Amino acid sequence: MKLSGAEAARYFARPDPARAGLLIFGADPVRVADRRAQAAAALAGPDGAAEMRITRMAAADLRREPARLADALRERGFFPGPRVVVVEDATDALAPAIAEALRDWAPGDAQAIVTAGALTGRSALKTLFETHPGAVAIGLYDDPPGREELDAMLAAAGLPRVDREAMAEIAALSRDLDPGDLRQVLEKLSLWKHGDPAPVTPADVAACAPATLEAGADDLMAAVADGRAPAIGPLIRRLEAQGASAVTLAIAALRHVRTLHALALDPNSPRGRMLPHRAREAAARQARDWGPRRLEEALAMILDTDLALRSASRAPSMALLERCLIRLAMMRR
Repeated sequence: MKLSGAEAARYFARPDPARAGLLIFGADPVRVADRRAQAAAALAGPDGAAEMRITRMAAADLRREPARLADALRERGFFPGPRVVVVEDATDALAPAIAEALRDWAPGDAQAIVTAGALTGRSALKTLFETHPGAVAIGLYDDPPGREELDAMLAAAGLPRVDREAMAEIAALSRDLDPGDLRQVLEKLSLWKHGDPAPVTPADVAACAPATLEAGADDLMAAVADGRAPAIGPLIRRLEAQGASAVTLAIAALRHVRTLHALALDPNSPRGRMLPHRAREAAARQARDWGPRRLEEALAMILDTDLALRSASRAPSMALLERCLIRLAMMRR
Protein backbone atom coordinates (compact mmCIF):
# COMPACT_ATOMS: atom_id res chain seq x y z
CA MET A 1 0.00 0.00 0.00
CA LYS A 2 1.23 3.49 -0.87
CA LEU A 3 0.59 6.44 1.46
CA SER A 4 1.32 10.13 1.06
CA GLY A 5 0.45 13.53 2.52
CA ALA A 6 -1.71 13.63 5.62
CA GLU A 7 -2.29 9.85 5.54
CA ALA A 8 1.46 9.26 5.67
CA ALA A 9 1.89 11.71 8.57
CA ARG A 10 -0.84 9.92 10.53
CA TYR A 11 0.73 6.54 9.81
CA PHE A 12 4.15 7.63 11.09
CA ALA A 13 2.51 8.72 14.35
CA ARG A 14 0.48 5.50 14.70
CA PRO A 15 1.83 2.66 12.52
CA ASP A 16 -0.36 -0.42 12.15
CA PRO A 17 1.28 -3.23 14.22
CA ALA A 18 -0.64 -5.82 12.18
CA ARG A 19 1.40 -5.02 9.07
CA ALA A 20 4.65 -6.80 8.29
CA GLY A 21 6.73 -3.90 7.06
CA LEU A 22 7.17 -0.23 6.25
CA LEU A 23 9.37 1.26 3.53
CA ILE A 24 10.53 4.87 3.98
CA PHE A 25 12.46 6.33 1.05
CA GLY A 26 13.59 9.77 -0.07
CA ALA A 27 16.53 11.83 -1.30
CA ASP A 28 17.03 13.61 2.04
CA PRO A 29 18.61 11.18 4.55
CA VAL A 30 17.78 13.51 7.46
CA ARG A 31 14.05 13.39 6.68
CA VAL A 32 14.19 9.62 6.24
CA ALA A 33 16.05 9.10 9.53
CA ASP A 34 13.65 11.40 11.39
CA ARG A 35 10.58 9.49 10.18
CA ARG A 36 12.25 6.12 10.77
CA ALA A 37 12.93 7.05 14.40
CA GLN A 38 9.34 8.28 14.83
CA ALA A 39 7.82 5.08 13.41
CA ALA A 40 10.14 2.78 15.38
CA ALA A 41 9.36 4.59 18.66
CA ALA A 42 5.62 4.46 17.94
CA LEU A 43 5.77 0.69 17.32
CA ALA A 44 8.17 -0.35 20.07
CA GLY A 45 7.12 2.21 22.68
CA PRO A 46 9.23 4.68 24.68
CA ASP A 47 11.28 1.88 26.28
CA GLY A 48 11.84 -0.06 23.04
CA ALA A 49 15.46 1.00 22.54
CA ALA A 50 16.41 0.57 26.22
CA GLU A 51 14.87 -2.92 26.27
CA MET A 52 16.70 -3.90 23.07
CA ARG A 53 13.46 -4.43 21.13
CA ILE A 54 14.72 -2.32 18.18
CA THR A 55 17.31 -4.13 16.06
CA ARG A 56 19.30 -2.28 13.39
CA MET A 57 20.65 -4.11 10.36
CA ALA A 58 22.92 -2.69 7.67
CA ALA A 59 22.16 -3.37 4.04
CA ALA A 60 25.65 -4.84 3.55
CA ASP A 61 24.96 -7.49 6.24
CA LEU A 62 21.72 -8.48 4.54
CA ARG A 63 23.47 -8.78 1.19
CA ARG A 64 25.98 -11.23 2.71
CA GLU A 65 23.25 -13.23 4.51
CA PRO A 66 19.90 -12.92 2.66
CA ALA A 67 18.09 -15.01 5.31
CA ARG A 68 19.20 -12.76 8.15
CA LEU A 69 16.13 -10.48 8.02
CA ALA A 70 13.65 -13.38 8.13
CA ASP A 71 15.50 -14.83 11.13
CA ALA A 72 15.58 -11.45 12.91
CA LEU A 73 11.83 -10.96 12.45
CA ARG A 74 11.09 -14.35 14.06
CA GLU A 75 13.47 -13.93 17.00
CA ARG A 76 12.07 -13.45 20.50
CA GLY A 77 13.68 -10.90 22.78
CA PHE A 78 14.41 -11.09 26.49
CA PHE A 79 11.92 -8.32 27.27
CA PRO A 80 8.25 -8.69 26.35
CA GLY A 81 6.65 -6.26 23.93
CA PRO A 82 6.57 -5.43 20.22
CA ARG A 83 9.84 -5.60 18.30
CA VAL A 84 11.15 -3.70 15.28
CA VAL A 85 13.93 -4.59 12.85
CA VAL A 86 15.34 -1.62 10.94
CA VAL A 87 17.15 -2.20 7.63
CA GLU A 88 19.09 0.91 6.61
CA ASP A 89 20.22 2.06 3.15
CA ALA A 90 18.42 -0.69 1.27
CA THR A 91 18.59 -0.95 -2.53
CA ASP A 92 16.67 -2.85 -5.19
CA ALA A 93 19.24 -5.66 -4.93
CA LEU A 94 17.77 -6.53 -1.51
CA ALA A 95 14.20 -6.82 -2.80
CA PRO A 96 14.26 -10.67 -3.07
CA ALA A 97 15.56 -11.14 0.48
CA ILE A 98 13.06 -8.65 1.90
CA ALA A 99 10.22 -10.23 -0.12
CA GLU A 100 11.04 -13.63 1.36
CA ALA A 101 11.05 -12.22 4.90
CA LEU A 102 7.68 -10.51 4.37
CA ARG A 103 6.21 -13.68 2.84
CA ASP A 104 7.07 -15.72 5.94
CA TRP A 105 5.90 -13.03 8.40
CA ALA A 106 3.25 -14.03 10.96
CA PRO A 107 1.42 -12.09 13.70
CA GLY A 108 3.69 -11.78 16.71
CA ASP A 109 6.84 -11.38 14.61
CA ALA A 110 8.82 -8.16 14.63
CA GLN A 111 7.87 -5.50 12.11
CA ALA A 112 10.41 -4.51 9.47
CA ILE A 113 11.17 -0.84 8.80
CA VAL A 114 13.25 -0.50 5.63
CA THR A 115 14.84 2.82 4.64
CA ALA A 116 16.22 3.74 1.24
CA GLY A 117 17.34 6.73 -0.78
CA ALA A 118 15.47 8.13 -3.76
CA LEU A 119 13.72 5.35 -5.70
CA THR A 120 12.40 5.43 -9.26
CA GLY A 121 8.85 4.53 -10.23
CA ARG A 122 10.08 1.13 -11.48
CA SER A 123 12.04 0.32 -8.33
CA ALA A 124 11.67 -3.33 -7.32
CA LEU A 125 11.82 -2.39 -3.63
CA LYS A 126 9.14 0.28 -3.99
CA THR A 127 6.91 -2.04 -6.04
CA LEU A 128 7.28 -4.80 -3.44
CA PHE A 129 6.00 -2.66 -0.56
CA GLU A 130 3.27 -0.96 -2.60
CA THR A 131 1.79 -4.25 -3.84
CA HIS A 132 2.28 -6.39 -0.72
CA PRO A 133 -1.03 -6.68 1.21
CA GLY A 134 0.73 -6.41 4.56
CA ALA A 135 3.22 -3.63 3.83
CA VAL A 136 3.27 0.16 3.41
CA ALA A 137 5.48 2.38 1.24
CA ILE A 138 5.94 6.09 1.97
CA GLY A 139 8.08 8.44 -0.09
CA LEU A 140 9.46 11.61 1.49
CA TYR A 141 9.92 14.69 -0.67
CA ASP A 142 10.72 18.35 -0.07
CA ASP A 143 7.06 19.34 0.32
CA PRO A 144 6.44 21.31 3.53
CA PRO A 145 4.15 19.74 6.16
CA GLY A 146 0.42 20.40 5.84
CA ARG A 147 -1.80 22.03 8.45
CA GLU A 148 -2.81 18.71 10.01
CA GLU A 149 0.83 17.66 10.42
CA LEU A 150 1.76 21.06 11.88
CA ASP A 151 -1.12 20.80 14.36
CA ALA A 152 0.14 17.36 15.43
CA MET A 153 3.69 18.69 15.90
CA LEU A 154 2.41 21.62 17.95
CA ALA A 155 0.31 19.31 20.13
CA ALA A 156 3.30 17.00 20.67
CA ALA A 157 5.36 20.03 21.76
CA GLY A 158 2.64 21.07 24.22
CA LEU A 159 1.54 24.14 22.24
CA PRO A 160 -2.21 23.76 21.67
CA ARG A 161 -2.95 27.51 21.59
CA VAL A 162 -1.42 29.45 18.67
CA ASP A 163 -2.92 32.64 17.26
CA ARG A 164 -3.51 33.03 13.52
CA GLU A 165 -0.54 35.33 12.83
CA ALA A 166 1.83 33.04 14.75
CA MET A 167 0.50 30.02 12.86
CA ALA A 168 1.33 31.76 9.59
CA GLU A 169 4.89 32.35 10.84
CA ILE A 170 5.28 28.70 11.89
CA ALA A 171 3.98 27.56 8.49
CA ALA A 172 6.57 29.83 6.82
CA LEU A 173 9.32 28.32 8.98
CA SER A 174 8.16 24.81 8.03
CA ARG A 175 8.86 25.64 4.38
CA ASP A 176 12.35 26.83 5.22
CA LEU A 177 13.53 24.26 7.78
CA ASP A 178 14.05 20.51 7.81
CA PRO A 179 11.53 18.59 9.98
CA GLY A 180 14.13 17.95 12.66
CA ASP A 181 15.11 21.62 12.83
CA LEU A 182 11.44 22.64 12.94
CA ARG A 183 10.81 20.23 15.81
CA GLN A 184 13.72 21.79 17.73
CA VAL A 185 12.21 25.26 17.20
CA LEU A 186 8.86 24.05 18.55
CA GLU A 187 10.55 22.46 21.56
CA LYS A 188 12.35 25.74 22.24
CA LEU A 189 9.04 27.57 21.83
CA SER A 190 7.43 25.19 24.32
CA LEU A 191 10.10 26.03 26.90
CA TRP A 192 9.69 29.74 26.09
CA LYS A 193 5.94 29.50 26.82
CA HIS A 194 6.28 27.29 29.90
CA GLY A 195 3.85 28.52 32.53
CA ASP A 196 2.34 31.11 30.16
CA PRO A 197 -1.31 30.26 29.34
CA ALA A 198 -1.61 32.94 26.64
CA PRO A 199 -1.63 31.81 22.98
CA VAL A 200 1.64 31.77 21.04
CA THR A 201 2.19 35.11 19.28
CA PRO A 202 4.39 36.11 16.31
CA ALA A 203 6.79 37.74 18.78
CA ASP A 204 7.18 34.36 20.56
CA VAL A 205 7.94 32.64 17.26
CA ALA A 206 10.45 35.33 16.29
CA ALA A 207 12.24 34.91 19.64
CA CYS A 208 12.71 31.18 19.08
CA ALA A 209 13.21 30.98 15.31
CA PRO A 210 16.77 30.53 14.01
CA ALA A 211 18.40 32.94 11.60
CA THR A 212 18.03 30.74 8.51
CA LEU A 213 18.93 33.13 5.70
CA GLU A 214 22.24 34.60 4.68
CA ALA A 215 22.66 38.30 5.38
CA GLY A 216 22.79 38.87 1.62
CA ALA A 217 19.17 37.76 1.32
CA ASP A 218 18.12 40.87 3.24
CA ASP A 219 20.06 42.99 0.74
CA LEU A 220 18.29 41.20 -2.11
CA MET A 221 14.84 41.81 -0.64
CA ALA A 222 15.70 45.47 -0.05
CA ALA A 223 16.82 45.84 -3.67
CA VAL A 224 13.54 44.36 -4.90
CA ALA A 225 11.36 46.47 -2.60
CA ASP A 226 13.26 49.65 -3.45
CA GLY A 227 13.03 49.04 -7.21
CA ARG A 228 16.80 48.64 -7.77
CA ALA A 229 16.53 46.10 -10.61
CA PRO A 230 20.21 46.26 -11.78
CA ALA A 231 21.38 45.12 -8.32
CA ILE A 232 19.28 41.94 -8.32
CA GLY A 233 21.39 39.81 -10.71
CA PRO A 234 24.73 40.27 -8.87
CA LEU A 235 23.07 39.67 -5.49
CA ILE A 236 21.49 36.44 -6.70
CA ARG A 237 24.83 35.24 -8.12
CA ARG A 238 26.49 35.93 -4.75
CA LEU A 239 23.78 34.10 -2.80
CA GLU A 240 23.89 31.17 -5.21
CA ALA A 241 27.64 30.90 -4.65
CA GLN A 242 26.96 30.78 -0.89
CA GLY A 243 24.69 27.77 -1.43
CA ALA A 244 21.27 29.44 -1.29
CA SER A 245 18.56 27.74 -3.37
CA ALA A 246 15.94 29.41 -5.52
CA VAL A 247 13.14 28.00 -3.36
CA THR A 248 14.74 29.40 -0.18
CA LEU A 249 15.04 32.84 -1.74
CA ALA A 250 11.46 32.68 -3.03
CA ILE A 251 10.29 31.92 0.51
CA ALA A 252 12.32 34.89 1.78
CA ALA A 253 10.71 37.15 -0.83
CA LEU A 254 7.26 35.87 0.09
CA ARG A 255 7.80 36.54 3.78
CA HIS A 256 9.17 40.04 3.10
CA VAL A 257 6.26 41.02 0.86
CA ARG A 258 3.76 39.60 3.36
CA THR A 259 5.33 41.77 6.03
CA LEU A 260 5.05 44.83 3.78
CA HIS A 261 1.42 43.97 3.00
CA ALA A 262 0.59 43.67 6.70
CA LEU A 263 2.24 47.03 7.35
CA ALA A 264 0.43 48.63 4.42
CA LEU A 265 -2.88 47.54 5.95
CA ASP A 266 -1.91 48.30 9.56
CA PRO A 267 1.26 50.26 10.49
CA ASN A 268 1.10 48.65 13.96
CA SER A 269 0.95 45.09 12.59
CA PRO A 270 2.67 42.42 14.78
CA ARG A 271 4.79 41.48 11.75
CA GLY A 272 6.32 44.96 11.79
CA ARG A 273 6.97 44.90 15.55
CA MET A 274 9.01 41.71 15.08
CA LEU A 275 11.60 43.58 12.98
CA PRO A 276 14.64 45.41 14.41
CA HIS A 277 14.17 49.18 14.66
CA ARG A 278 16.11 50.16 11.52
CA ALA A 279 14.57 47.35 9.44
CA ARG A 280 11.13 48.33 10.74
CA GLU A 281 11.57 51.90 9.51
CA ALA A 282 12.70 50.72 6.06
CA ALA A 283 9.80 48.24 5.83
CA ALA A 284 7.28 50.91 6.82
CA ARG A 285 8.62 53.20 4.08
CA GLN A 286 8.50 50.41 1.50
CA ALA A 287 4.94 49.49 2.52
CA ARG A 288 3.81 53.10 2.01
CA ASP A 289 5.50 53.28 -1.38
CA TRP A 290 3.98 50.04 -2.68
CA GLY A 291 0.48 50.18 -1.23
CA PRO A 292 -1.79 47.17 -0.53
CA ARG A 293 -2.98 46.61 -4.12
CA ARG A 294 0.47 46.32 -5.71
CA LEU A 295 1.71 44.20 -2.81
CA GLU A 296 -1.17 41.77 -3.40
CA GLU A 297 -0.12 41.57 -7.07
CA ALA A 298 3.45 40.96 -5.94
CA LEU A 299 2.33 38.14 -3.62
CA ALA A 300 0.46 36.45 -6.48
CA MET A 301 3.54 36.72 -8.73
CA ILE A 302 5.85 35.20 -6.09
CA LEU A 303 3.42 32.37 -5.36
CA ASP A 304 3.22 31.52 -9.08
CA THR A 305 7.02 31.46 -9.27
CA ASP A 306 7.27 29.31 -6.13
CA LEU A 307 4.89 26.77 -7.66
CA ALA A 308 6.95 26.73 -10.87
CA LEU A 309 10.15 26.16 -8.87
CA ARG A 310 8.60 23.16 -7.09
CA SER A 311 7.15 21.67 -10.28
CA ALA A 312 8.80 19.25 -12.70
CA SER A 313 9.80 22.10 -15.03
CA ARG A 314 13.31 21.90 -16.49
CA ALA A 315 13.70 25.66 -16.62
CA PRO A 316 16.73 26.95 -14.64
CA SER A 317 15.40 27.70 -11.17
CA MET A 318 17.60 30.72 -10.45
CA ALA A 319 16.72 32.24 -13.82
CA LEU A 320 13.01 31.88 -13.01
CA LEU A 321 13.51 33.55 -9.65
CA GLU A 322 15.67 36.35 -11.06
CA ARG A 323 13.06 37.16 -13.72
CA CYS A 324 10.33 37.28 -11.05
CA LEU A 325 12.32 39.60 -8.77
CA ILE A 326 13.28 41.94 -11.62
CA ARG A 327 9.63 42.18 -12.64
CA LEU A 328 8.76 43.03 -9.04
CA ALA A 329 11.43 45.71 -8.92
CA MET A 330 10.10 47.20 -12.18
CA MET A 331 6.59 47.09 -10.73
CA ARG A 332 7.85 49.21 -7.81
CA ARG A 333 9.01 51.87 -10.31
